Amino acid sequence: MPLLRVPLVAGAVLALLAVMAGAFGAHGLRHLVDARGLEVFQTAVTYQVYHSLALVMVSMLVGFGCSHRLLLAAAGFFLAGIVMFSGSLYLLVLTGAHWLGPVTPLGGLCFMVGWILVVIAGIRRR
Repeated sequence: MPLLRVPLVAGAVLALLAVMAGAFGAHGLRHLVDARGLEVFQTAVTYQVYHSLALVMVSMLVGFGCSHRLLLAAAGFFLAGIVMFSGSLYLLVLTGAHWLGPVTPLGGLCFMVGWILVVIAGIRRR
């Protein structure tokens, strides 16, 4: 079964980093940030895990006859979403940089576009 290697490797690495970030949030941040900060950090971890797994999934969908082009585009949007959505939330909690707030919804929009592209790839499946 053919795979798209970049999304596969990126997804696995980002999933590993999400587990590490989750452990850091649960143990290292507990006494450093308030409950709301921990909640925001956990939201970032959760979305990173989901979309890391989406990257892995996208790499496997090629084997089901889905368009390489659409799946690579979806992977790009998932990757951008992780960086913008989760990344902005991590930085917000760790640095207090509230100016990053507008970046978070753009990351969420990237996630949505990625999923739309997966739907289209599934519909157009060979």
